[in-house]
Amino acid sequence: MKTERIIIMALAATISLSACTQVKDFLRRAAGRPTSEEIALKKARIEVEEAAHQARLDSLRSYQKALADSLELLDRIKASRTMMMTASSVRGMSRNALSYRYYVVVGTFGTPSNSKAQASRASAAGYTATVIPFNNGFSAVGLDGTDRLQAAWERLQKIKTESFCPKDVWILINE
Repeated sequence: MKTERIIIMALAATISLSACTQVKDFLRRAAGRPTSEEIALKKARIEVEEAAHQARLDSLRSYQKALADSLELLDRIKASRTMMMTASSVRGMSRNALSYRYYVVVGTFGTPSNSKAQASRASAAGYTATVIPFNNGFSAVGLDGTDRLQAAWERLQKIKTESFCPKDVWILINE
């Protein structure tokens, strides 16, 4: 009897400590528990779901940071009293001709030769000048078009140091 107990305990210990997954899976199945394969699949699904969740959290954090940065930038622009105007709010302007969303405008002129002269001065200083025609005969000189407001703001700060830059420089938003 004592020997039988020792053998049964040794057998139970061997089975529980055994690397034989078939025996473990048999006992798990008999007890209504998931098998090793089912456990491994569930673990893999959980890892995939956790990775997807983490990616969503990272994306959300990135979006929140970009939003906070944009709001901070808008606050800086507002504090500097820099004028920003949308193309749709500028009378007589056709926004379809523009390639970029933002331009630093260094002058609006009623005479085409004045626009060309300002564009030439800016080009000579190393800027990409765009003469922006209005439907009412006026035209503006926009420099260094970009699709990012941060880049437009940085360019505005640099352009303000140039001798050809007027005090009423502003940012045109093509929307």
